[in-house]
Amino acid sequence: MSIDTETRAAEADSGAVEHVGIAVVGAGFGGIGLTVKLREAGFEDLVILERADDLGGTWRANTYPGCACDVPSQLYSYSFAPNPDWSRTYGKQPEILEYLRRVAHEHDVVRHIRFGAELLDARWDDERTVWRVQTSRGALTADILISAAGIFAEAKYPELPGLDRFEGKAFHSLHWDHEHDLTGERVAVIGTGASAVQFVPEIQPQVDRLLLFQRSAPWIVPRLDRPIIGLERMLLRRIPLVQKAIRCGWYAAIEGFGLISLVDKRFRHPYEALGRLQLRRQVRDPRLRRTLTPDYIIGCKRAIFSDAYLPALDQPNVDVLTEAIAEVRPHSIVLRDGTEHAVDTIIFGTGFTSIPSAYHRYIGRHKLSIADLYHLEPQSYLGAAVAGFPNFFCTLGPFGAAGNQSAIYMIESQITYIVDALKTMRDNGIGRIELRPEVQDDFLDEMDRRSADSVWLTGGCRGYYTTADGRNAGLYPNWSFEYRRRTRRFDAESYALTPAAVTEMSR
Repeated sequence: MSIDTETRAAEADSGAVEHVGIAVVGAGFGGIGLTVKLREAGFEDLVILERADDLGGTWRANTYPGCACDVPSQLYSYSFAPNPDWSRTYGKQPEILEYLRRVAHEHDVVRHIRFGAELLDARWDDERTVWRVQTSRGALTADILISAAGIFAEAKYPELPGLDRFEGKAFHSLHWDHEHDLTGERVAVIGTGASAVQFVPEIQPQVDRLLLFQRSAPWIVPRLDRPIIGLERMLLRRIPLVQKAIRCGWYAAIEGFGLISLVDKRFRHPYEALGRLQLRRQVRDPRLRRTLTPDYIIGCKRAIFSDAYLPALDQPNVDVLTEAIAEVRPHSIVLRDGTEHAVDTIIFGTGFTSIPSAYHRYIGRHKLSIADLYHLEPQSYLGAAVAGFPNFFCTLGPFGAAGNQSAIYMIESQITYIVDALKTMRDNGIGRIELRPEVQDDFLDEMDRRSADSVWLTGGCRGYYTTADGRNAGLYPNWSFEYRRRTRRFDAESYALTPAAVTEMSR
């Protein structure tokens, strides 16, 4: 939706439009953590724009059976808000959502959230040095705009001929229909990503027939999930150092996956051996084992932790199909080899869009959106700023996510950087800040060089780690601890800074 700039300018001039110092888009892990740290730094004039009627982002939106974290919860939580009471090694969706709610309430974040305020349009007004923002609850202007829009909250659907004529039930895992009973049904699951790996074992015992349509087999490695007993939780509460040590241990273990892409692909062998051993132990049928054996280097696509997925596929009521789908008919799916399979329900486990819808709605100084720029090439600086977008920051922007570490670790690094940037502006009387284009260009050249021989680009697969033309889609191609070092302070020399006195004269 496009909002007429002159109309909004007239509204602002008449005093009808609210003005805030900082507008944050999204009340998930990024938005909540950012607001906690902004308030600690003394920033109170801020609002969080949240399109839903509750906080939580990804963990509010995804409620499919078996939905859980695929990173150990001791690591998939804020370092400033440790939780000694996780019930399992990997927290389930309701528990993670409750954790986020608790953090938001304990740190007085909720009063800053404007629920039901979907971002419709955000345009930089260079003349008045403000962001003009339109939401589903009205207009506002902001000195600073920060995107904390999640990257796993908008469904991606495949293009299947005839899908609109299907007369059964069809839904995406993100929009799970809890009212629809799958008992005794013939169910088609399309996709074998992280969400499907979690919900397939949950629905397999319930359905009459499960048809899993697999384009490529994922690498499955042991999850080793287990309940955390009361004695352990008591120990974690009483001795915080123990919890910190466990967090550091998990960090090192997950960071170790970076050896494959960042050091030498030969490091893949122990990880792949672990995956093959699990496959051999959990799948008895040799033909099915061959079907479920990946044909690319581990890490080229996201490796998935699971103890239940492979055994679920080795059941009599499950068929794994690798032939491409030719069309969907009113009550069936037809493959390219002509085989037809009767189906009552289709569930899409096809993941999420690579570009959040909000990225189409941030319009910078050159009248281009962040999505427009991304389609040219994934671009940002440290995943936290974008050239041509003054007074704008983001979390988990392009090259701000790691392929071998918890997203929360990267988000906290970006929060540190952004808060330091805003403190620099406040303490030095800066009214306008914009990333220097040459700094971003140098950074993108570095990302290309470091990605060239990475397993993401040379591991024999195509996935959401890569763009359509085979480039890095936005993963940071280095160690996460190196990224944290680069973001521990705001590098003001990389930006063009304009004093507030000058910007105020233009208003």
